[in-house]
Formats: sequence, structure tokens, C-alpha cells
Amino acid sequence: MRVVHIIKVTGIAGAEQHLITLLSGLRDQQIDACIILLVEPDNRMDNYIAALNARQVPAQAIVIRHHADVTLISRLHTALEALAPDIVHTHLIHADLYGALATRGIKVPIISSRHNDDAFRYRAPVRLVNRMLWRMTSKGIAISDAIARFSIEIEGAKPEQIQRIHYGLDTAIAPLNRTETKRKLTAELKLPADSQLIGMVCRLIEQKGVRYGLEAFIQLADKFPKAHLLIAGKGLLLLELEERTKEAGLSSRVHFLGWRSDAPVLMAGLDILLAPSLWEGFGLVMLEAMAQQTPIVASRVSAIPEVVSDRETGLLVEPKDVEGLKDALSKLLKDSALRQHMGLMGRDRLETHFSAIRMVKETIELYHTITDGI
Repeated sequence: MRVVHIIKVTGIAGAEQHLITLLSGLRDQQIDACIILLVEPDNRMDNYIAALNARQVPAQAIVIRHHADVTLISRLHTALEALAPDIVHTHLIHADLYGALATRGIKVPIISSRHNDDAFRYRAPVRLVNRMLWRMTSKGIAISDAIARFSIEIEGAKPEQIQRIHYGLDTAIAPLNRTETKRKLTAELKLPADSQLIGMVCRLIEQKGVRYGLEAFIQLADKFPKAHLLIAGKGLLLLELEERTKEAGLSSRVHFLGWRSDAPVLMAGLDILLAPSLWEGFGLVMLEAMAQQTPIVASRVSAIPEVVSDRETGLLVEPKDVEGLKDALSKLLKDSALRQHMGLMGRDRLETHFSAIRMVKETIELYHTITDGI
């Protein structure tokens, strides 16, 4: 079975990381999976292609010149004809749209993975486009129950079209030594070895609620003088966050790390992952924390309660609730035994519910339901 995935990429975030794991897993199970990347003219995503190739996933790039690029339809159609897929599997709205249009005349079933419920998807024109696309789509994969509900209630998908398949990580990879990893991380950052490290690892955009996490840290900083906040990521809010940190007089205790490619090392070095998102299609970063036995403080919103088991693998609070975030962080900072227990429970939950093997198996089963019915 040959399956061609399509996605528009401008960076490597959750959906892109997920595809590296999924496609390499599919190929391990004898599915001929490859990917077409829709890339912008000045951002060819060579680093992402290299990451895919390193996992033996064939990838090719096709330029998308702007959101409404009519010429892309024929160019993508030609590429798909050459690949002759049994299934086309699209990800995110550009690929959903152009993939559906480019397959007209090829008579190949289309699967669409829905990764998020971003605010723009509620707008009337986008909702109309997605309602049209669901009529052209054979099946849909929702990465969480929250996204499944959104696809049905807002975008007009039929319930029987949607199957929920959670993201997964490779659970065969053992967690790093937390003590040694933290020692190296504090040394790298020139911090005392006994520092307590809270981390936010995300794009610095409104969705991720980073400003609320920063405010919570500002409120607890005096009470926990050994605590430091690490903010790893890039985005439009960087200057605002840096300015607020200076205003609070905490520049020596809030550290902006930029984009990091070593998620396992960072997670294993943290005492707590802080994820105060305002909405979240899934939250792959939380699986990365669970893989390294790191407890989580996060928002009780969208798909997050499906990932983080409240009071077992972490603590959940309402979105934008600075006081709630402060209290949850304070509770974990005061109790190292509780942090260790939640971290161990998180790793167990990852292995039980969120393995890459399970994700790949469920995806292949869905593929067969489609091809067997043709």
C-alpha cells in the first residue's frame, strides 16, 4: 500500500514532529509512506527534509507561492499521478484544500488528519471551506476527542467520518537520567545546581498562554528563591515577555533559550513543565515531558485533560488563571516526592495510552478499512 502524505510546513512544531514518528512507523510496518511538503519560496525546509530522510522517509517539496496559488493544483496533481498512491493523507488546511482539488480525476481516497481547533477555523468563510472539504474526504483522523467534537460541531463532518487517533511517542526509548541531565542543564545555564527549574517549551504565541505562565512565576518568585523559569521557543511575543521580565526585576531568573532541538534533554532537566495553553489540539510537548518523567502543570482546556491526568500525572487549572497556575506550581515546588510520583505516573500513562506503536497500528487499520471497501 502506498500512502502519500501532504502538509504545508513553515517550521517544525507538533504536527511536523508527529509526522516524522508516524511515517517512519508506517514504513517499518511495510506501508510505502512518503510525503509532499508544500513550502514557501524563501523557506524550503531543508532541515525538515533532512530529518525525514534520516528516518528513511522519502520527501519532496513543492512551492506554494501564496495562500491562493491556483498553479499549485496542477503541479500537485502531476506529482500525485507520478507517485500513484492508494491513499492521499492530508494535514492542515492548505494540504486539505489543495490535496482535495489535486486528486480530482485520480480517483484516490483522501484521509484528512485534523490537528487543531485554531480560532481562525471558527470564521464563516473557513467553516464553509471545511464543510465543502469534508464532502470530498473519505475519512478523517482527529488527534483528540476535543478535535473530533470540533470537526463535527463546527466544520460539519459526519460522526461516522471521524476516528480519534491520539499522537504517540516511541516508548522503547528509555528516559534519561534526570539527576545527571539537570546537573548538565544548570551548568550550561550557569545556575546553582540546586535550582528548581520550571519550563515552558512552545512557540511564543497567544495560543500557548505564555504570558499567564510568566505572571504566575512572577507571583511566586519571592517565596521560592531557588526557582528559575526557562522559556524555550520563538515567536511574536518574545519582546513583550522579555520586557515584562525586566519590569518585574527577574531577568536573572527568567531565561529565554530560543528554539531548542533537544527536547528530551530539556524535559529531563526540568522539575516541572508548565503548559498554560488557551486551546490545544493535543499538546505533543506534554508527551515529551511524560517520556522523561516530568510532572506537568497545564490548562484544563481542549485536549489537555485527555493527555494529562489531573492530580495523577500533573495539575490542571482553568485557562488564564494566573492564581491557579501559581498555586499549582507552588504545590509541586514544595513537594519533591509528589513531583517524582507524578513523573513516574506520567511515564506509565505514556506507555499505556500514547505509544507510537499504538498510533501506527490504529492508522494502518483505518487505511485498510478504506482500501478494503474500494
